[in-house]
Amino acid sequence: MVEKLVPDRLWHIIQPLLPSTPRPKGGGQYACPRATLAGIVYVLKEGIRWNALPSGYGFPSGVTCWRRLRDWQAAGVWQALHHTLLNELHVLGGVDLSRASLDAASLRAFKGGNLTGRNPTDRGKLGTKRHVIVNRQGLPLAILLSSANTHDSKMFDALLDAVPPLKTGRRGRPRRRPDAVHADKAYDFPRCRRSCWKRRIKARIARRGIESRERLGRHRWVVERTLSWLNSFRRIRVRAERDASRFLALNLIAAAFICFRYLLRLEGCASGGVV
Repeated sequence: MVEKLVPDRLWHIIQPLLPSTPRPKGGGQYACPRATLAGIVYVLKEGIRWNALPSGYGFPSGVTCWRRLRDWQAAGVWQALHHTLLNELHVLGGVDLSRASLDAASLRAFKGGNLTGRNPTDRGKLGTKRHVIVNRQGLPLAILLSSANTHDSKMFDALLDAVPPLKTGRRGRPRRRPDAVHADKAYDFPRCRRSCWKRRIKARIARRGIESRERLGRHRWVVERTLSWLNSFRRIRVRAERDASRFLALNLIAAAFICFRYLLRLEGCASGGVV
């Protein structure tokens, strides 16, 4: 099960990113990092509680997986994994930055925590908003979180700046700006258009009262599909983590696996494991 959830190809990518494992102070041996990662992925896919993680599949305890999720997030492992996969895809010509799309979706936050707010679309219940920017194919370039009562347009600048620099494998500066950005009417504000102008990005933002509904999703449907891909990871359909950094870590892992699937397709790998 461990090799199925964390294939060799993925493990070779993530292993150099992991911090050195300290020697345990008493007690048993230090849990295998690959088995720990597999346990985290299992929880992410199945949406179970940490203390319900089955022990018969070679995973360490749920508490151990939860702690490694926290520690590796603090060390920047999940962000580095996502960026590394995007770089590998970009070198292979798999990241088309001629067009990008962004959107947000609100999620229920049952346990509260930081970065939560009263969701005006869910009868004022506590929630968190997931902001995503994707490229032309729908690959997630960056994910940010905010409270559910934060307007989508307030995260526009942060999303544009969160796109990582992508190396081409040749000489020259890494690229981090798409040629054009598509967004819906929630971003129809002069400040959003100015933000694109300052970054030399073409703004393709739907205008309220002008754009017809029939044309709204012609280029932006890819971000809706990516949000659906993220919801296929059951643990992040709703927010069950009180700490926003751990919830963001799970979202970054999900984004990394979406990129990894596309990398396997580009490399023509037939047996990459179930992710």
